Amino acid sequence: MFAANPDPNQPAPPEAAAPEDPAAVADTPELDETEADDAEETVDAEEAEEVARSVSGYDDVATLFEQLAAAAPESGRRAALRSELINRCIPLADHIARKFSGRGEPFDDLTQVARVGLVHAVDRFDISRGSNFLSFAVPTIMGEVRRYFRDNTWAMRVPRRVKETHLRIGSAIDALSQRLGRSPTAKEIAAELGIDADEVTQAVIAGNAYQPSSIDAVSVGRDTEASLLDTLGEEESQFDRVEEYVAIRPLLAGLPERERKILTMRFFESMTQTQIAQQMGISQMHVSRILSKTLARLREQSARE
Repeated sequence: MFAANPDPNQPAPPEAAAPEDPAAVADTPELDETEADDAEETVDAEEAEEVARSVSGYDDVATLFEQLAAAAPESGRRAALRSELINRCIPLADHIARKFSGRGEPFDDLTQVARVGLVHAVDRFDISRGSNFLSFAVPTIMGEVRRYFRDNTWAMRVPRRVKETHLRIGSAIDALSQRLGRSPTAKEIAAELGIDADEVTQAVIAGNAYQPSSIDAVSVGRDTEASLLDTLGEEESQFDRVEEYVAIRPLLAGLPERERKILTMRFFESMTQTQIAQQMGISQMHVSRILSKTLARLREQSARE
């Protein structure tokens, strides 16, 4: 028997997260649990309010909800009104799905998840309480999409607050890039989000565990089809997604030309070490050593910022 939600017009609380691995977060400064939850809820609420203000044209749904409430349970009339409400508000769900696009997930999947959230919102909303449907539906739908990202797109155990920070970083980078006319530094991202630069760096590094792809998954190109296995070069224990490590981007300009060129070919042009060696006229082993030293130097410089 499930306990009743004391207020049907409040979005359902997120599922309890599994206990964190102490070893995985031993070096991470933690907020008091209540403070962390309050901070996260405040951020989510503010973002939901912003989205609700950005949409319009749903004033008529109040009448439909009144009719739905008056319809007899299990009646054909009630089922028809429910379907009408869901179809009427699908553009709202799709709008919210677009807010989360560009983060590595297929847009069709995000749309489906957002629409599931919409169905939950329609079924849980109580017009008799006098609240606005948008103020209830938007955080409900956004919560569904956020849970999808948290639960389905990470290859390893990552603290929930780090996942949330990783998701927020994308929006912050977009806003800052437009405002500054360049890629922001970790400190600038941290200031935008109101957090420490260390948290930004930790979240970006944790992003390496985000959305793994099957090694046998086939990618269709212009003329050929190839799996990820077909395109892999030599294995490296360093960063395999340096292009996402926004904290070191401003440091790349300070590298010697050869190191910068090799790093660009490896991580931005997806060339293998062997291909780089052939183009640079050096051995593959030499390329590997240059990459290792360069990445180590970038990490040290980033840590000093």
